[in-house]
Amino acid sequence: MECYLDNSATTRCFDSVADLMTRVMCLDYGNPSSMHRKGVQAEQYLRYAKDVFSGILKVDGKELFFTSGGTESDNMALIGCAFANCRAGRHLITTAIEHPAILQTMQYLEEQGFEVTYLPVDEWGRIRLSDLEEALRPDTILVSIMHTNNEIGSLQPIAEAGALIRRRNPSALFHVDAVQGFGKFRILPRKMGIDLLSLSGHKIHGPKGTGLLYVNGRVKIHPIMFGGGQQRGLRSGTENVPGIAGLAKAAEEIYSGLDADTQRLYALKQRFIDGVLQLPDVQVNGLTGRDSAPHVISVSFRGVRSEVLLHALEEREIYVSAGSACSSNRPETAGSATLRAIGLDRELLGSTLRFSLSVFTTQEEIDYALNALYELVPMLRKFTRR
Repeated sequence: MECYLDNSATTRCFDSVADLMTRVMCLDYGNPSSMHRKGVQAEQYLRYAKDVFSGILKVDGKELFFTSGGTESDNMALIGCAFANCRAGRHLITTAIEHPAILQTMQYLEEQGFEVTYLPVDEWGRIRLSDLEEALRPDTILVSIMHTNNEIGSLQPIAEAGALIRRRNPSALFHVDAVQGFGKFRILPRKMGIDLLSLSGHKIHGPKGTGLLYVNGRVKIHPIMFGGGQQRGLRSGTENVPGIAGLAKAAEEIYSGLDADTQRLYALKQRFIDGVLQLPDVQVNGLTGRDSAPHVISVSFRGVRSEVLLHALEEREIYVSAGSACSSNRPETAGSATLRAIGLDRELLGSTLRFSLSVFTTQEEIDYALNALYELVPMLRKFTRR
């Protein structure tokens, strides 16, 4: 049987998403900037998408901007706000376990003369609010903290961080990368003190190449793309109407059954954790239960190289990841940002796999994967240990 447990990398589209996108591409294919009927039909899909996200996030539709994905949304937020607010200061804050879309953008901004503070995390992958408070300065213009870590599923105290930033430096902007958290939790930017929020479509059973950036109306931000002035001039370029419609449909679907789906995911996650810990010399990284994401499980198998176990599982049609999909093709950096930051034993850095679930994951898949691990891990250890 096929057992896809790499949903933090990407997810299978909902059938309803694929059906809607086919209709938009083949029937309602107009340019939303055109004034004729076809253009009006296309523009209605953009209104539909804004209505969906306005309802989920409880924000104004004018504060929503559609992008090509989480990476573009992160870049727009960080670069656009850094340059727009540099006269007020050049200090930025983020964490040591952010996605490369944040970390590499911060490195670019450092090259442009900005100063970045990287907050450490504890053994569970969580920042300490005391560290954030100490790092905040009068010249801090932007703080960026991810909602849910993509490698170990740790959750950050976003609402508490937002309140702290407002109290200590009300002029500092707060950006949250919610690519892994959206669709798993109810995230309300205004209530949580979030000024900018990044989302991605293909993590919630929507199409690849789609994303969203929420920008609070009070935020001063510069565009990083220039052209025809679409989306109020912040994100020029003809809108990807099929993708935007599919993104909205996926969000609509995922939030319609959120509570029941989340409950089921936590149960499946616990079943997998209980099962995998039956193997000796196995460690689950990060917190478990309700203190973590319902869909991400990081497991270290001492004495087994992660890529060897990954491909052994692949031969049985079980698909998992050796860390973040954005860095797992570079063995020298795979998983290093998060796993090193939590102090993982050096020997385990190259022996860690990520298993990630979705609403399509079944108990049968979990049990199939566990039975494969029971057979493969002891066998592979015989070949690697002397």
